[in-house]
Amino acid sequence: MRVFVTGATGFIGMPTVRELIAAGHEVIGLARSDEGAQSLAAIGAEVQRGTLEDLDSLQKGAAASDAVIHLAFIHDWSNFMASCETDRRAIEALGAALAGSHKPLLATGGLAGLVPPGQRATEKDVIPPGFPFPRVSEQAALALIPQGIRASVVRLPQVHDTAKQGLITPLIETFRQNGTCAYVGDGGNLWPAAHVLDVARLYRLAIEKGATGAAWHAVAEEGVAMRNIVETLGRRLDLPVRSIGLEEAPAFFGQFAMFAGFDMRASSALTRQALGWEPDGPGLIADLEQLAVRDR
Repeated sequence: MRVFVTGATGFIGMPTVRELIAAGHEVIGLARSDEGAQSLAAIGAEVQRGTLEDLDSLQKGAAASDAVIHLAFIHDWSNFMASCETDRRAIEALGAALAGSHKPLLATGGLAGLVPPGQRATEKDVIPPGFPFPRVSEQAALALIPQGIRASVVRLPQVHDTAKQGLITPLIETFRQNGTCAYVGDGGNLWPAAHVLDVARLYRLAIEKGATGAAWHAVAEEGVAMRNIVETLGRRLDLPVRSIGLEEAPAFFGQFAMFAGFDMRASSALTRQALGWEPDGPGLIADLEQLAVRDR
């Protein structure tokens, strides 16, 4: 297949592009900079210059492909609402280019808020009414199905290696700024996780499957306790660790306060069965133990 990948130069994007090419697919990768374009070309991908705001470029890449993987998202937490709106418009633009083609479009969503705390999310769960987040990637993608598009979504956990760990990466900076590491309550809330190379392989398997309406869970570990995460970071950063009350979370965590106490446990049993996906990368705590710690 000829696959158009947005976010192709990103943390998950580059491994996904490599995975696709190694499996014999052709890749058109979206790149917004000369450096990104050079990186993609160096691993054998065709380059489509543009950004998420450049809807014409997105449509050109989609129209020239047999399938689309939408990985790009502007991670500007200070302007999150605007980033979510940009994402929605990008997905709709991709859909306009694919309408009536019955080509697969694989979007990217998340697991937070999918089910009430204490429950385990499965691939059969749908976005509930009153969903607490403004990001609507999954909803926007699946809404394209009536237009003759085989839309599906990968729901991401904390995707990690020794350099990045999803939401944990900005939390590390919060801990540095506060001079202490903290978890909410007893720290028993769980965050699912998967190594970035396992996630890249899942994107490849999912786009090859081309299922309509599926929600795939890129979950290797169903849930890692927040207390274990924070205690590991405390050792690696040489910072004290403490518990804080829920009422203290906004002042300590700032814009990440909601996530800090969130329970996001999730299963990937149906994904593994349908796609033959068997993650074998290091676990989250193992990667945090190898965290590259810069001088403070």
